[in-house]
Amino acid sequence: MPPSRSRGFAKPQNAKKIISRLISYMGKFKLLWLLVLFCVLISSGASVAGGYLIKPAINNYILPMLSTISQGGTAADIAPTMAAFARLILGVLVLFLVGVLASYCNQRLMLFISTTLLFNIRNDLFSSMEKLPVKFYDSHTHGELMSRFTNDTDALREMMSQTIPQLFSSTITVVSIMVMMIVLSPMLTIVVLVSMFFIFQLIKVIGKKSAAAFRANQKSVGELNGFIEEMIEGQKVIKVFNHEEIAKNEFSVLNENLRKAGTDAMTYGGVMGPVTNNTSHAQYALVAIVASTFMIIGQQKAGFLNWFTGVLDIGTIAAFLQYTRSFSQPIGMMSQQANSILNALAGAERIFAIIDEQPEVDEGVYSLVNAYDAKDKDGKTKLVQSYACTGEWAWKNQADSSLRHLEGDVVFDHVTFGYVPEKTVLHDICIHAKPGMKIALVGSTGSGKTTTINLLSRFYDVEEGSGTITYDGIPLNDISKSALRKSLGMVQQNTHLFTGTIKDNIRYGNLEASDAQVYEAAKLANADYFIRHLEKGYDTVITGDGASLSQGQRQLLAIARAAVADPPVLVLDEATSSIDTRTEKLIEEGMDSLMKGRTTFVIAHRLSTVRNADEIIVLEHGKIIERGTHDQLIAAKGRYYFLYTGNKIAIDE
Repeated sequence: MPPSRSRGFAKPQNAKKIISRLISYMGKFKLLWLLVLFCVLISSGASVAGGYLIKPAINNYILPMLSTISQGGTAADIAPTMAAFARLILGVLVLFLVGVLASYCNQRLMLFISTTLLFNIRNDLFSSMEKLPVKFYDSHTHGELMSRFTNDTDALREMMSQTIPQLFSSTITVVSIMVMMIVLSPMLTIVVLVSMFFIFQLIKVIGKKSAAAFRANQKSVGELNGFIEEMIEGQKVIKVFNHEEIAKNEFSVLNENLRKAGTDAMTYGGVMGPVTNNTSHAQYALVAIVASTFMIIGQQKAGFLNWFTGVLDIGTIAAFLQYTRSFSQPIGMMSQQANSILNALAGAERIFAIIDEQPEVDEGVYSLVNAYDAKDKDGKTKLVQSYACTGEWAWKNQADSSLRHLEGDVVFDHVTFGYVPEKTVLHDICIHAKPGMKIALVGSTGSGKTTTINLLSRFYDVEEGSGTITYDGIPLNDISKSALRKSLGMVQQNTHLFTGTIKDNIRYGNLEASDAQVYEAAKLANADYFIRHLEKGYDTVITGDGASLSQGQRQLLAIARAAVADPPVLVLDEATSSIDTRTEKLIEEGMDSLMKGRTTFVIAHRLSTVRNADEIIVLEHGKIIERGTHDQLIAAKGRYYFLYTGNKIAIDE
């Protein structure tokens, strides 16, 4: 059996590499990024310019009008000033309207970029997972892998659609405000920068703890998803064995781990905003006190000191305080968005960890092609490749274009194998399946039957120096995996059906099969009768892995799927385990017809199904302990005799 599943991955990349990877995805939208930058500049510029207009509004309009009124002026006296003030207000409204439109365009562009970028990442993720070997899926839970497509990509979506635009806007706003603050008062700007230094130190300390917390939270989410997926899939087993309380307790442990990790992540994430806001309030008060002090004492010195402090009047102080608030707000938003960034980077780590997994290596140089025998001008028979379906197959060496017939001659030559180096599963296995032979593999659970088939299918490869497997005299590792698996028809014990019609599920074995071939395959597997009695016959839609069908019916469809593939070599892994005895008898003739002329490997616990095998191989603890025909093994009264009859006397003797 394959190694047990684990819930961990190799240590993910560091943040710099992850950000670099994300930037490489973003680089595909250079023109759109320029448009986004332009919109952000317009939006932020409008906001900053609007803040600066507070100074002339107060100094040039509001204070003069108040002074005129206090001196007994009439409405007529302030009318010109009021009209100019109204024009200023109208200009501010137009300025802000332009900023709003630019902000809207920015959001629309970012939505397009983020959704397209995630589309590309999901494509790469799915493409990478399709290239991974079977052993990868044997060692990772399905729920954990699904978490990469859901939770982790959602975290990236939030960062791309919301956080990145806000960071752009905040950065440009901060730079613009900094320039305006220096223009208004370099001295007050220094006060702001000194206070911001202490704020950044707090953010840095909290950010480090927050990053670790969010990484742990994402890992806990994946573990919990994996557990839930397993429990839902095995719900019947849980109920049969009264395992509900134990499952609840195990869930509670994982849920508690997620609660703790989530609490830590949300605590540090929640602290970031209040800390930044409160320190910005203190900064605002400090700037107001310093500015008011210099204005009250009438700091009117000439030269550099006058430029350094600035001419502090009410309008200047009001504008500067507005910039101080505006300066703190984007920084506060940036610190709050740090939580989203950390969460997204934690998700990106896990996504890229799968994308960077070593794909299935295929060094095979032999491909599978249609062929036919033709005579050359000298009358000699020569194998020729055909681009039409001929019903005959040949191995083609891509190096020299030579062809050889596919006959189905399979040899295991002293094969030793283990899923992990420290545990050997198969010991010195020797099997020779000649073309057209039916080889049966029997033995107790865990004896190595399925592992043998895994090696034949190249789900796992034999290490160098641990024996060889040849197919028509070709080392198995020299045959491309796609060609090898195309030559094999497999019916597994655990049948998987895909969402679609029954016809589509049968045709999955050969996408080019006609409807007539699908019907013929179903008849051969004895599935035609029950299919035609369904509401829509072959057009009945299957969902939920064939939940509306019985296990036996699902297995009949799997047999029909193998039949329509018309493979040279068949592998039947407990193919009739879920079929009742009567149905088994009915399809026996069809199965024999299907196996005729094909090399067949049969794994069976129901030994009555392998009586007519050309050779029965008995495995125990990964070793071949008996081999022969049914009659020979019964006469020997060894392990097979015991498995077949249940007679323990044979073993004792």
